[in-house]
Amino acid sequence: MIKPGGIERGLVGKILDRFEKRGLRIVALKFTQPTKEVMALHYAEHRDRPFFEGLVDYIVSGEVISFVLEGEHAITIARKIIGVTDPKEAVPGTIRGDYGIDLRRNVIEASDSEAAAEREIQLHFPSYYRSTEILENTHRVSVEEKKVKEADF
Repeated sequence: MIKPGGIERGLVGKILDRFEKRGLRIVALKFTQPTKEVMALHYAEHRDRPFFEGLVDYIVSGEVISFVLEGEHAITIARKIIGVTDPKEAVPGTIRGDYGIDLRRNVIEASDSEAAAEREIQLHFPSYYRSTEILENTHRVSVEEKKVKEADF
């Protein structure tokens, strides 16, 4: 997700370009003004942390761009492209190292695991998630049917 600071500073194209240059595909994208309710769910694992309210307030202070990346090892690659959370510690050449200013007003975030990615995709792209789930289930059925048909001969 590109946060309000990344959009306000005109960094959207530069940020998305880095993922595409590494071979990741953007398969879903939306520009939106998030609500406190949705972002409270998004950051639910941080609910009891002292920075929770400020984080949610920052995210809902402007528009964000939510997107889904696809590719082999997409989560690992995306997180390396983004860099460590604290911009002061982020290596130059990473998004946070090049564009980050303040830990609490970061320009980007990404899922840190497959479980988090699945939960966030369900939250921000429910129709994409359902259609992907249907395609995956259809493909699994087709593969199983093919095995059965091949075994019959």
